[in-house]
Amino acid sequence: MENEMEMSPVGQGDREALRELADAGNEAAMDRLADLADERGDLDELSGLLDEGNARAGRLLTRRAAAARDLRRLQDLSDAGSEDTEAALDRLLDRP
Repeated sequence: MENEMEMSPVGQGDREALRELADAGNEAAMDRLADLADERGDLDELSGLLDEGNARAGRLLTRRAAAARDLRRLQDLSDAGSEDTEAALDRLLDRP
């Protein structure tokens, strides 16, 4: 079932259902919302999910900021408690 959820397209009604599940504490639904936001390039939604404590949103935002070599964004994400961000920031700062 989980693979079906990952592979099937998600419509607006499905996103609303995922949001309801996420609001009820379903971590998998929150992760799926983060994946969908990343696919759409919706950084505001990813940031909101990070604010709600979603680690996957933090990882996705970190990946984007590291790829863009956006040191300020990485520092902001680190300050917000994103677990992987400090390592990504350190790797960029250590590069010649």
